[in-house]
Amino acid sequence: MKPTALLTNDDGINAAFLHALVAACAAEGFRVVVAAPSGERSWIGRAFSRHREVRLTDYPGLGDQAWAIDGTPSDCVNIALGHLLPVRPDVVLSGINIGFNATMPLCLSSGTLAGATEGTAWGLPAVACSLDLEQSLFEQVHRNSSVCPPALRPHLETACLHAARFAKGLVGQPVTGLHVHSLNYPAGVTADTAMERSTPALVRHGSLFRRSALGFTFAWNDGENLTTDQQTDLAVLERGLISHTVFDFGGTAPL
Repeated sequence: MKPTALLTNDDGINAAFLHALVAACAAEGFRVVVAAPSGERSWIGRAFSRHREVRLTDYPGLGDQAWAIDGTPSDCVNIALGHLLPVRPDVVLSGINIGFNATMPLCLSSGTLAGATEGTAWGLPAVACSLDLEQSLFEQVHRNSSVCPPALRPHLETACLHAARFAKGLVGQPVTGLHVHSLNYPAGVTADTAMERSTPALVRHGSLFRRSALGFTFAWNDGENLTTDQQTDLAVLERGLISHTVFDFGGTAPL
């Protein structure tokens, strides 16, 4: 029997990066079920829609079964596991995110990480995956996430295949804590790109808002990297390698 992968993201169910991950998981022999936000839900962390009704619709043509849910990534995974799937999946994958999810502050804000975290909260193996992009390419993809630029397609497909195979390696493994595997792929990832274990870099951003006519608007800055360790997620990515960070929310991850 095929193992089942539950996929979500925070860029929305129409995102080409999600569709590429679905295709890679199917090619690796997974039965693929998708429960993803109906629109972008980035920078939302592990938020739940507590004060409103969450609705969903079928999304035909994506994987074996897919739903577009007008909630957060955490809503999507929780509703899928609690109400939509007749049996538990074997693994939960979140992504592939448009842009990296490296450094501790960014990971704490990430909807991609949160989708995977909800999976591990149910006792399932969980993987969050993200693809680093050069700024102008990031802006291009972000403006129209349903289209992957042709030059990026080979790197995206390589990252998706690696993530699917990584997830397959977790199937059947005992889950003894609250662990999320976070994979960050460099923009030029190839089949020969090595993966290294990493830890989250500590970056201090200061204010992430600027004054506007009516108050304040969000304004990203790269911040100050306070970590000199060469095995941080940021350092590994900057060397052109795949960063593999294990977030241990239960205090039981092996050293």
